[in-house]
Amino acid sequence: MGHVNLPTSKRNARQWRLLDLVSLAFFLAVLLFLVLVFTPLGDSLAASGRQALVLSSVDPRQRHRLLALVEAGQQPVDACSAEAVDHMPCEDPRRNSQLSREMNFYRERQCPLPEETPLCLISPPEGYRVPVSWPESLHKIWFKNMPHNKIAERKGHQGWMKQEGPYWIFPGGGTMFPDGAVKYIERLGQYIPLSGGVLRTALDMGCGVASFGGYMLQEDVLTLSFAPRDSHKAQIQFALERGIPAFVAMLGTRRLPFPAQSFDLIHCSRCLIPFTAYNGTYFVEVDRLLRPGGYLVISGPPVQWPKQDKEWADLQSVAQSLCYELIVVDVTIAIWKKPSSDSCFPNQNEFGLDACSDSDDPNYAWYHNLKNCVTKISSLKGEQAVGSMPNWPERLTKPPERVSLLKNGVDVFEADTRRWTRRVAYYKHTLDIKLGTSAIRNVMDMNAVFGGFAAALLSDPVWVMNVVPSQKPSTLGVIYDRGLIGLYHDWCEPFSTYPRTYDLIHVVSIESLMKDSSSGKRRCHLVDLIVEIDRILRPEGTVLIRDVPEVVDKVARIARGVRWKAVLYDPEPESNGREKILVATKKFWTQPSPSH
Repeated sequence: MGHVNLPTSKRNARQWRLLDLVSLAFFLAVLLFLVLVFTPLGDSLAASGRQALVLSSVDPRQRHRLLALVEAGQQPVDACSAEAVDHMPCEDPRRNSQLSREMNFYRERQCPLPEETPLCLISPPEGYRVPVSWPESLHKIWFKNMPHNKIAERKGHQGWMKQEGPYWIFPGGGTMFPDGAVKYIERLGQYIPLSGGVLRTALDMGCGVASFGGYMLQEDVLTLSFAPRDSHKAQIQFALERGIPAFVAMLGTRRLPFPAQSFDLIHCSRCLIPFTAYNGTYFVEVDRLLRPGGYLVISGPPVQWPKQDKEWADLQSVAQSLCYELIVVDVTIAIWKKPSSDSCFPNQNEFGLDACSDSDDPNYAWYHNLKNCVTKISSLKGEQAVGSMPNWPERLTKPPERVSLLKNGVDVFEADTRRWTRRVAYYKHTLDIKLGTSAIRNVMDMNAVFGGFAAALLSDPVWVMNVVPSQKPSTLGVIYDRGLIGLYHDWCEPFSTYPRTYDLIHVVSIESLMKDSSSGKRRCHLVDLIVEIDRILRPEGTVLIRDVPEVVDKVARIARGVRWKAVLYDPEPESNGREKILVATKKFWTQPSPSH
């Protein structure tokens, strides 16, 4: 049989149409792959897909109904997708990748709207175990509690961490101290009075896994460490698992959430913060936080660093313009001392720095943009200079001068101290909690006021994150003057920490955290706040809530919906208030295994 031949022109046209379609489809597929992998749009799409997995409801009306049912004790909160195991709502790099890179804005807190916030419970990773107890946890933690290898692969040769059997092992090294934090701290001690209680509060910027802060505890210096969630995304999670004070933050466009003149020592070991950029704006923020007479330590670039001569010269110039005394340059370590008065500043300087106006409150630091002006030491009444304040631990109980700025401040402070001594004694002797044991290391006080709860725990093997709500009176400076640490936060937003990072969460007057201070109206929902507490609490961790009976009963109903085991107690006999105490334990539950 012969072949039927189509006309050449028709055969070619059909073949070319087919080739065009195949080529176009291939080109579009490649283009889509490149978009998804290499652009912010791809990150955004990935994020939205993941968020769809963890959100209980995307319909605001449906979400509102669910909140009401959970609050009434009629509906449990579902588990999030297993992909949300390390989810931080305000520090989601895939969600934030579409934002501006200017001054690292996209790495700062960028919180979702309330209706977009996950309403589900985050489960621990597969193989999770109750964390290793302090102080053993300083040196090793369970590998499966955070099986993230990227930091070890990049930094293992510098002594940060390594895997050893079922553990992560922390030799205590860092990029600028590969021989260990102990030797590095001993080196700093040649120039800084680290012992004897002169220095107490420190800030470690860009801290890695916080070995510096961990070993500074041996000097009775309480260091609060921070780092962003970046390519070393789990570094703060490792720090907290080790039992070292830390939280997620980025020095970008806003002030850090601390009052002025809080820290006796500020430390940067290869933190890579461009201190002299934007006319010295970042150095000015460090100056706002450092006490008069306090010490600034920068090790690593640009201090006598190859090919960074200009940056090193600029760093010395901006420090000199603020009258800082250069104590020593020891190879790649530079140490300055901040002046104790304004006698030298303001002066003529190449950065154009001048004093802030009298209308600028240097203590206001919640979503407050950085300012290119210098906080005058004399603008804060009272004496907060290093060396003139009582040494640690005497400063813990003596009313600091900042408290006298409040009405009847000294009397209120002393009454608060006595009250919390009684309350904590009652907690330990009567309530079913493990204060004073190795089971509790990381503690948070969500409504800290003067830090009285933390002060009463001085003899316990704990550290306390004292949170002062941003809408309440600013008492955080008093907390730092006492030698304690903490930060500002608005509890209608998620906290800047990873899941499963606190052993005990304590809160007095939980409903007040959600109300507008002027109108008294509720700004957010109690169920969302309880779900957030559950996110940051470790399995088998404890929640202690004090409030009026109506609120405590409401929390007890919600507790059932988030799988807490709750018990109600009367307050201590000396209490004159109309209060109840709820003590709840977070159950250790896991995601069901997928069926095969």
